[in-house]
Amino acid sequence: MSYEVVIIGGGAAGLSAALMLTRARRSVLVVDGAEPRNKPAAHMHNYLSRDGLSPLDLLKHGRAEVEGYGGEIVNDTVHGVTKIDGGFAVELSGRTVHAQRLLFATGLVDEVPEILRARWGRDVFSCPYCHGYEVRDQRLVVFGEEMKVALVRQWSGDVTHVPSVDGIEVEDDRLVAVISGSERVPADALVYSAQVKPRDEFLLALGAETAETPMGLFVRTDDKGRTSVPGVYAAGNVTDPAAIVIVAAAQGAQAAGMINMDLVLAGT
Repeated sequence: MSYEVVIIGGGAAGLSAALMLTRARRSVLVVDGAEPRNKPAAHMHNYLSRDGLSPLDLLKHGRAEVEGYGGEIVNDTVHGVTKIDGGFAVELSGRTVHAQRLLFATGLVDEVPEILRARWGRDVFSCPYCHGYEVRDQRLVVFGEEMKVALVRQWSGDVTHVPSVDGIEVEDDRLVAVISGSERVPADALVYSAQVKPRDEFLLALGAETAETPMGLFVRTDDKGRTSVPGVYAAGNVTDPAAIVIVAAAQGAQAAGMINMDLVLAGT
């Protein structure tokens, strides 16, 4: 099966791109592993007109919109991506599809320690813009750089900076303390700067160049989402670790517009 565009990743960036491309009457396949980065969070914020909506509800509505314009969405795993004459081959479970252009919207993984995973996206989080207002004026503990501590003080005057997180205490399904070394620090929330890992293995295999960011090496794109590999685009957290949901969606739309023009200029 051949498509004009295959989008790998069905989060905000991928679905936003798919929406624009399907409305431009392009044949589009979205391949999604159904593991969005913000899946543990009950709500998302800073998304104009959708503040407080469940991230999973946003994706549900987005999928319906894309499919309403004829886009195809499959829950599947990508096993390989290769360059071929006229485009790319994308190996899925049990079949291979072809695309003239590729958009990677695969996101990243927060490398959260096992002891924190059950609380991640709830009262343990990394983004104060996403969760800070909900814990305003409470006892906040920060693990991370000094700048993060200064930032978190915008939401509370009761902020403790710790050099390590060696354990947590939970009572009645609420965080009550953080253990740092031999110290027990009372806490209502923990702002934890986790290491992040982009899901970029197929981008790198295709030869996409990377650039250093404050959060490590990420695939480099221009302001339209083009990577260094002709015909390959990237949007969202796979290339921009700081992009919140609304920014990732905008990046997906931006890349989609450029992909469409790229196809127009190629005569298709």
